[in-house]
This record gives sequence, C-alpha cells and structure tokens, in this order.
Amino acid sequence: MEHLDHILLLCLVMILSSCNKLVEPDVYSELDPDIVSSSEKGLKQTLNAAYAVADNNAWDGHSILNISEMTTDVFWNTGGGENRILVQMDNFTWNPDLEWFNDLLWDKPYRAIRNANTVIDNIDEAGVSDDKKKLFTAEARFIRALSYYRLYTWFGPVPLRTSTKDELELPRASEEDMLSFIESEFKNIITDLPNKGSEEEYGRAHKSAARAYLTLFYLNTEQWQKSADMADIIINNDHFSLESDYPSMFRKSGKMNSEFIWANYSNLPDYGNQWINGSFPPGYKTNSRNGLVWSTSMANWATQYRMYDSFYNTFNENDARRKLIIDEYENRNGETVSLQGDDNYRALKYYDVNASANDHASDRPTIRYAEILLARAESLNELSGPNNETIQLINKIRNRANLNNISLSDFSSTQALRMHILKERGWEFYAERKRRLDLIRMNKYIEFAKNRGVSNASEYRRR
Repeated sequence: MEHLDHILLLCLVMILSSCNKLVEPDVYSELDPDIVSSSEKGLKQTLNAAYAVADNNAWDGHSILNISEMTTDVFWNTGGGENRILVQMDNFTWNPDLEWFNDLLWDKPYRAIRNANTVIDNIDEAGVSDDKKKLFTAEARFIRALSYYRLYTWFGPVPLRTSTKDELELPRASEEDMLSFIESEFKNIITDLPNKGSEEEYGRAHKSAARAYLTLFYLNTEQWQKSADMADIIINNDHFSLESDYPSMFRKSGKMNSEFIWANYSNLPDYGNQWINGSFPPGYKTNSRNGLVWSTSMANWATQYRMYDSFYNTFNENDARRKLIIDEYENRNGETVSLQGDDNYRALKYYDVNASANDHASDRPTIRYAEILLARAESLNELSGPNNETIQLINKIRNRANLNNISLSDFSSTQALRMHILKERGWEFYAERKRRLDLIRMNKYIEFAKNRGVSNASEYRRR
C-alpha cells in the first residue's frame, strides 16, 4: 500500500511539473505573424489562403450561384437538404440570420480580407525582393478589393478593415468611402500585376482581372462612362476573344480558354464544380440534345435546380446556348421523360464526363470576355441611347450563338434597348451568378418577382 502511495505521489508530481508545457502550445498557422514575416514561403502561404477563401471552394461556389439565381426569373428549386434555404430565396422570405448569408457572403469575404491584410502588414519584414513585395502586395490588395466588391453587392457599405491593427469594432463605411476604396484599390494595383498568362500560377491575379472587375464595378454602380472606357481598354489591348463554340467553354477541355478572364477553377480532387449534381432530373441517363451520358462515377442529388418555362421560352430555337438546357431525357429504365410545361427545364451547363462523385473538373467563369462586350454595349446605350456600336457589340454575341443580327432601327428608345440587353444577358449568362445583379441594376428584380406571384417581394429585399 505504501508502495502504491509513492507511485501515486510520483504521478502527481509529474503531472504538475508538466503543466507549464500544456499552456504554451506551439502554434502552426499561416496567420502567425512570426511565420508570415519570416520568409517568402510563409508570406505566400497566407496569400494562397486568401485566394482559397476569396475564390470559393466547390460547395461555396455552387451555393452562392444558387443564392444569386434562385431569386430571379431564371431558376427555382425543390427537394433535397438545400431546399430548406433555397425555398426562402424562391419566396423572398429569408431573414438576416440565414446561415449562408453569415458564412458564405459575410464571414468568408472577411476572412479573405484578414488574410490579405496580414500579408500587407508583414511584407516589409519577410525578407523578399522588391519585385516580390510589389507583386504580393498587389495580389493581396486585389483579393481585398474583390472581397469588398462582393460584400457591397450583397450588403451595401460595410466596415472597411485595411489592417490587422484596426479596432475590433468598426462602423459601416459611408457609400462614398466604400465606392472610393474599391475603385482606388483596383486602379492602383494594375501596374504591379502581371499580364494575363504571365502570372506565376493559373488562378492568381493579373492586370486584365483587375480591369474586368473595375468594368463590372462601374457598371453595377451606374458609372456608365467609366465602365465603357474600361471595357474599351480590355477590348483593344488585352487579347481576349469569344470562343467559337459556346458549349465547349464549360467542359473540362475548355479550361484556360481565350474567353475566361477570371474563373473559379476546378482542380480535382481538391476543388470541383458541383452545380450539375442538382441539375440532373431524377433517374437521368442521357438526352438527345447534347448527348451527356450519366455514369456511376457521377452524383445525382435529391435537390432539383429547375428553370422556369417563361425564361426557357424566350430562346430562339436555333440559339446555340440552348443546347445546354434539356427539355426531355431518357431515364435509366429507357423511358423518355418530358420536362416541358411544368417549370422543369434543366441547365446542364457544366459537366465532365469523367467526373469523380460530386466533383466535375470544369471551370466556373466569373468574368468572360462576352460580359465585357455587353458591359460596354449597355453603358453606351445608357449614355447616348441606341447607337451603332452597341448594336455591333451585341451582334458579336448573337453571331457566336448562331442568331441573326439585330438592327439599330429595331429600337426606338434607351429603355427598349436596355430591355433587349437584359434578355441577351439572360441567354448568355444563365447559371453564372449574373442575373440577380442584372435585375437589380435595371430595376426589375422586385417587379419580376411580383409578376411571377411572389407576394413577399419588397424593395428592401434588393440588398
């Protein structure tokens, strides 16, 4: 018994003597300032962490796409676990505490901003060359500006955190300060960013991406002349072009094409495009329009991303963009199932025939060259009404889609051409996170919701 007491006492002494080590654990984090400032590797790890949060992973990317599309005249949703949230989007009944708002639209942009600020605050102590300092600082500021632009499109002015040393609680910025900050950040980093194709890795910031985001920032804040001018710089100097075949851009084989200016890239197995999993109708096997054959390596979710008849029926039957939307399919029992007449068309826009479970290796474009053309077209119409250049820019998009040209004489007013541009943008960019902002900008977001019977659609839901 005495021997046992000695053993227990010894154990107690050992435990107490080790307590100091337990309360001082080593911290392994890319956000530890000592690690960030100690080497180029630590700095780049933090920058990569900022990119990872800002660009959204597979789940976040398709969820934000759904939030952007399911409140519009293009898509709605039924079934599956996502419907718990998406039915609120369909019916305009969401509350501020909706988890996707807090996590995807608020927390993650601010995490990207925190990481970017960490890079900027510590770069002088990192022991890197002057060229690297300029590059990493410009990239961090790009991520920060991009995150604030996205926050602004959802919430309006938000607190501007420009340093890790800022006070814990900050008030919302004024509208003027918010817009001025986003504009100046994008403008001032262009010189220090590489040209498209010269960036160190695919997916990192470049001059064209900054110019493209400025174009859309100006467009969505109705700074028409600035939007038109920035778009013109890209059109004349940045060497982008329309891909000749619309559907091929959204395949795995279409990665890094001449039209994608900025994209959420899919890099299996870490990041994949998951949107099509909710677009497959029940029991899908194949369809006659694009011939996509479902395989057992793919996933077919219970959630159902459906397209309204009223939107689908606006397409010309010869429109090449309609090939990625199916109106019927063959199921696994060999039966032909019609999707017509019940707001049930399906957009199979992104897919990879060699998909791995939930993940397809097709990039999801964030800004395409086509949008720059239409941004300039829209801005010129807002500045001076229907004009030849706007018509020519629109016809470039239509020609790629195998459609006939429109003519200046077809439009008697700015409003008439504006509504046509809204249609063109819908046909071109469905399932690309564009429709919500397009409807808000053209003051049709609430009107269109009410027209389809959404009684809860009120002006305060615009943002």
